[in-house]
Amino acid sequence: MEPRIPFLGICDILRLMIVIGTDIVEAYFKSKAGHRGIKAARAQYDAWLAIAESADWRTPEEVKKSHPKASILKGGRVVFNIKANDFRLVSLVQYMEGVLMIRFFGSHEEYDKIDAETV
Repeated sequence: MEPRIPFLGICDILRLMIVIGTDIVEAYFKSKAGHRGIKAARAQYDAWLAIAESADWRTPEEVKKSHPKASILKGGRVVFNIKANDFRLVSLVQYMEGVLMIRFFGSHEEYDKIDAETV
């Protein structure tokens, strides 16, 4: 059952985005513990995650409203910049289902070595 919120006596369905694949990011942070800038990246990721989990993104345009610098790719892929573009998070978003799957997290240099549309 989806949560409902009252608004002026009317109940609207509040749909929250389900974020899966956070283990990819956790493993990355664990492997880079102590590296320069990793604590700031962690804080920025945590802020991004809080926004994503409370989002109700139904279209790529809605993603761009909350993250203007996100890159919308083919096939439901979205690339988010974390920590002023020092890190990239590649996701696959299923808008109708309300699911965001993290497919990659890494530095800008690591991102340049992958294909964001197939990872």
